Amino acid sequence: MIPLRDNVPSKRFPVITWILILINVLIFIYTISLRPETQEQLVFTFGMVPARLNLGELQDLIQQPGQMISLLTSQFLHANWFHLISNMWILFIFGDNVEDLMGKMRFILFYLLSGVAANFAHALALPNSQIPAVGASGAIAGVLGAYFLLFPHARVQTVLFVFIIPWFIQIPAVLYLGVWFILQISQGLIEVNQNVGGVAWWAHVGGFVFGLAAVHFFVRRNRLSSQYGR
Repeated sequence: MIPLRDNVPSKRFPVITWILILINVLIFIYTISLRPETQEQLVFTFGMVPARLNLGELQDLIQQPGQMISLLTSQFLHANWFHLISNMWILFIFGDNVEDLMGKMRFILFYLLSGVAANFAHALALPNSQIPAVGASGAIAGVLGAYFLLFPHARVQTVLFVFIIPWFIQIPAVLYLGVWFILQISQGLIEVNQNVGGVAWWAHVGGFVFGLAAVHFFVRRNRLSSQYGR
């Protein structure tokens, strides 16, 4: 199912959401303008490589804190156009409402910390992986976790293709996000059992769980009560 929009209008223009989208797009355009070997070097330098992070040796990590930078920089790199567009589309649909309730500064901090938590989860699940993890999906998963709790009555307009025929249906956001989360866990278990890299499923799980756990530390209470009747 492909999400098209939700039915929750934002009260304020989502400045940070659009800035994040713009930054990701500009970085991707710059990346693909480079020569292939330079692109590869950039990904390995700024992507998050679990084996290089070496979470099993915290003393080494403390002595070489530069490796921690990849927990942030990897969030702004994408593998291809589909990777970029799919991530930015999800952020566009769900990010505005979460930003609305958090405010600009709280939202950007929440977003970045969600990405860091997602990267840690991926590194813990596949500590020996030499494959750089890149993309905003972990941070966006944190936004989805926040949305799951903040908007339990929201509905998501989706399109489902049945024998190439598009069906437009509106489903509860909690159902859409709940099914999505279960799929990430199931795919993550397969990835760990096969000891392979690829899609960072556990980054999605880690980001979503962080969003669930941390959302109420970032929401502005006055906006939650006055604008949404809570």
